[in-house]
Amino acid sequence: MWTTIYTAETFPHHQTSAMSLKVIVVACVAVVALADKAPVYNQPPVYAAPTYHAPEPVYHAPSHYKQPEYPTVPPKYNYNYGVVDGYSGANFAASESRDGYKTEGSYTVDLPDGRKQIVKYVDNGDGLVAEVTYEGEAQYPEYKPTYKPAPYHAPPKYPVY
Repeated sequence: MWTTIYTAETFPHHQTSAMSLKVIVVACVAVVALADKAPVYNQPPVYAAPTYHAPEPVYHAPSHYKQPEYPTVPPKYNYNYGVVDGYSGANFAASESRDGYKTEGSYTVDLPDGRKQIVKYVDNGDGLVAEVTYEGEAQYPEYKPTYKPAPYHAPPKYPVY
């Protein structure tokens, strides 16, 4: 019977790589099997329920409360204002007067279409009555854009060397 004796030069290399692969696989399986343990968690601490005691009030209640007194006279006033701003083109005004339950007033405003709107109103305590009138004629000029794109200038051509 013949026995084959292998030396480092004659040992087949395909068998050593297969054997080392088997050893690595067995080692990995053993590591996974040993590491497969369920984690252990400690019980959370138990705390007592908090207690609350309301503090004593530190303010002193007023000795008595006096209702405010309102005047019994009917309201009476007059006002007016106006704005004319040449930069923005705003032009409007308002005025109003009141004596008891009777209120009268008016306001005017320049509209974008060139007309002036005038509103006069009266309220005798039974509801508002308004009269709206317009002065001038609405104008809608044709729109002409003022934007002009910059002229196109081709980039300069440089000589190629």
